[in-house]
This record gives sequence, C-alpha cells and structure tokens, in this order.
Amino acid sequence: MELTITTNPNPECYVISVTGEIDISNADKLRNAIDLALEQPTERVELDFANVAYIDSTGIGVLVGAAHHADEHGKGLAITGAQPNVVRVAQLLGVDKDIDITAA
Repeated sequence: MELTITTNPNPECYVISVTGEIDISNADKLRNAIDLALEQPTERVELDFANVAYIDSTGIGVLVGAAHHADEHGKGLAITGAQPNVVRVAQLLGVDKDIDITAA
C-alpha cells in the first residue's frame, strides 16, 4: 500500500496526516516529512495516524529518531488517532514511553 502524507502547518502545531502502511519501503518518506516539520517555527508536531493500519520496526525507528530530534529542537511530538495494531507495536517495543501516542 502506498504511503500518503499531507501537511497542515500552523503557528501552534504542524500536523502531518499519514495514510497507508509504514514499512521499510517508505519509512524515509515519513522521516523526511517529520524532519521538515521540525525545522518549522512551531512548538509542536502532531502525527495523525488515524489512517495507518500497520507500522514495522523501521517505521518505529523513524518515530524514535523523530522524538529525539524533537527534543533537540525543544518541540513536542505526538501521535494521535493511532489504530490498535500501531499502539500494540509501540507498546511491545516500549516506545509508548518515549512518544506521546493516543489511540483512535
């Protein structure tokens, strides 16, 4: 499944809406979108995962790296609307302690 990313930047929060499955074949696309968002003059970056049904370990690695990158920039990073499968993978790998993730 193709990964589609749309952005909605505003002064308070840069929202990245993601649709599709995140895996090794497209994780760079997500990483690039997050890196761009973290360079913008906003206080918080929000990843809307309402339409993400699957994420593999490469995608989780992107999120962990993004969380560290956000900390370095003094910005908040959150995942909203996460599907149960995505939340479960995050919990199994323990990244839900490093990343603010809320379920759908």
